[in-house]
Amino acid sequence: MEELERLCRKIPESRQMLAIKGIGLITVGGFLAETGDLRRFESPRQIQKLAGLSLKEDSSGKHKGQTTISKRGRSRLRAILFIAVIPLIVTNAQFRVLHQYYTNRAVNPLRKKQSVIAISCKLIRVFYAILTKGAVYDGRKMLSDIHRPPQTA
Repeated sequence: MEELERLCRKIPESRQMLAIKGIGLITVGGFLAETGDLRRFESPRQIQKLAGLSLKEDSSGKHKGQTTISKRGRSRLRAILFIAVIPLIVTNAQFRVLHQYYTNRAVNPLRKKQSVIAISCKLIRVFYAILTKGAVYDGRKMLSDIHRPPQTA
């Protein structure tokens, strides 16, 4: 753990990642070890694809199948994200609100595991912004990025 902490201190943006309530040293170290330098990626979608979290559809000409994650990527990165998101939903109020929105929305609600995968992708985008742009984590801004349809009464 001391070695991991020493290595994470060499990356100045890792402090911003650790400032997110619910994110620990093992998550940051594992994410950085699996992805490497994020500046080599043009967008967070490439990291999602690297983790095997991109969507694929099992269909043919006449048959429309289910949409699932591809799992064609680094299984350790996918596991680190999945394992990190579950306590993140419990401890971080903004991510809890996001999880409740995904599972309880009126149109196309997600099942709990689908919501965890969607939040994993959101966490990739947050980490990408912190590491490439030097952004500071802001939970309100993260929640404002959700495009909700207007409520009709």
